[in-house]
Amino acid sequence: MPVIRFVREGRDVECYPGENLRDVALREGIELYGLKGRLGNCNGCGQCITCFVEISGGAGPDSLSPRTAVEDAKLKRRPEDWRLACQALVQRSAIVLTKPQTGLPDREGKIAAARAQELPAGPTAWPVVEVDEDDADESADAGGESSAEAGVELDAATPGDEG
Repeated sequence: MPVIRFVREGRDVECYPGENLRDVALREGIELYGLKGRLGNCNGCGQCITCFVEISGGAGPDSLSPRTAVEDAKLKRRPEDWRLACQALVQRSAIVLTKPQTGLPDREGKIAAARAQELPAGPTAWPVVEVDEDDADESADAGGESSAEAGVELDAATPGDEG
């Protein structure tokens, strides 16, 4: 799995290729927002530009998806290595500095230390879940179609989804 090394937080977080960087950070309790962003962010639509991060190296420029048109418009006066976390999809392992606009004591030293540790490349695709053919046949025989046949994705239950 790709690993996102969050420099400010001193944490490595695994994720799947193609996952949204903002979603990964929020899922893992990584704080992307300063005060302004906590008070009024756009919830990942790319409009408020409060979730920007700095990509500080790692697997290279292909570690995240290319910049979107939204990012090009919103970040035109920002450094090239800044991205909107809500618009970036993780492709390979990367080193990320959250809230690059705020100070970080010994910033360059911490980034150099993060670069010095090797990042795992991780797989380049989601794991394949194999369905037992007998189970799929029984479901079809019972008059219902399997979720794969119906084109429905199965999501893990989230807390509070008990009904």
